[in-house]
Amino acid sequence: MSDRAAWTQFVTGKKPHKYSAQRQGKYASKREEQVARDLWVLADAGKIEDLREQVPFELVPGRNGVRSVKYIADFTYVDDASKLHVCDVKGMRTPIYRLKKRMMYLLLGITIEEL
Repeated sequence: MSDRAAWTQFVTGKKPHKYSAQRQGKYASKREEQVARDLWVLADAGKIEDLREQVPFELVPGRNGVRSVKYIADFTYVDDASKLHVCDVKGMRTPIYRLKKRMMYLLLGITIEEL
């Protein structure tokens, strides 16, 4: 960690984002905030239904004190054809994300849409 990052963490009590994304209120990045705005406009117009944010999916249940493996989707919604969409705003596709994306498909039959 650089001196500047260490000082920022010390002064603010917050660690700087790993990939230099800037938080925008409750959203992890400017891009995620923009996608949220666009989806809420569609929801308000009645084009999509049941728009939800930060939706957890349990991939592997926990056992004997070991926590479960979860994937948290940025957004989920249902379109006018009653199809569930699970969306994630991605800038960097980490190995853990790629593994969880495969697990979502193989275990739950859900394809994650990257926006």
